[in-house]
Amino acid sequence: MTSSVDGLRIREAVRALIIDPLHRVLLVRFEFPRSGTRWALPGGGLEPGESDHDALRRELAEELGLENPVIGPHIWNRLHIVPFENGMWDGQRERVYLVHTEPFEPRPRLSWEALRAEFLHEVRWWPAADLDDATHFVPASLPVHLGAVLAGQWPNEPIDVRSEEHTSELQSQFRISYA
Repeated sequence: MTSSVDGLRIREAVRALIIDPLHRVLLVRFEFPRSGTRWALPGGGLEPGESDHDALRRELAEELGLENPVIGPHIWNRLHIVPFENGMWDGQRERVYLVHTEPFEPRPRLSWEALRAEFLHEVRWWPAADLDDATHFVPASLPVHLGAVLAGQWPNEPIDVRSEEHTSELQSQFRISYA
């Protein structure tokens, strides 16, 4: 599924904010030739005719080995305009869903060779307290927005996680303490 933003080729995608009872978040490490290391939420592009939930289940199985997750509410949106390394897209529109799960050891269904071909090089649980501003997270405001979710406060309607105004409001209320 594609859509246009002022004539740009925008890929539709889904991602999961995966949290366990230990307040850890599961992230994937991308290594991009032009932009370097990015720790991001797992997920990916929708295939033609695929629903958000079907795409997210497929992506989480491929990248993490997480089968049949219970997909919670759609909490965040993110539009990222950046040319893809392969030249196919000018950006990506992401819908982020909340997924609570018990701790598990990620075992991707895809081979590491296949994952590396998509620039994915590592899967890791991050304790919320270890998220800091020095690491390149996607979205960049992940530590702030995660704090609100861990406090049990997610929006009734999805919010734009690139919104500077909304992020500033949350910072004062839910900033994770980095001891």
